[in-house]
Amino acid sequence: MDLTLQPVRVRIGGEAEQGLLVFVEGHLAAVLVCLSEEYGDEAGLWFLEAGFGHLASPHPVTFADLDAVEEWIARRLAGSNPRSPP
Repeated sequence: MDLTLQPVRVRIGGEAEQGLLVFVEGHLAAVLVCLSEEYGDEAGLWFLEAGFGHLASPHPVTFADLDAVEEWIARRLAGSNPRSPP
């Protein structure tokens, strides 16, 4: 799996947050946002702002780090329970 993470600023409300565009095999597959201090205990977690195809999720999904993001993407794309959160 060819996975590329491209840094980007994402406007959430009135603020621009650190984010990542996630490309799988050259196609945009997700947008992640690193939660800021205003999110309290969740600050520093990565949040799935938008997922497309098998990376779409009807439930909020957060990750402790980018390794967890990559593992989740690999599981989803491998077809193991493609609609369940991590």
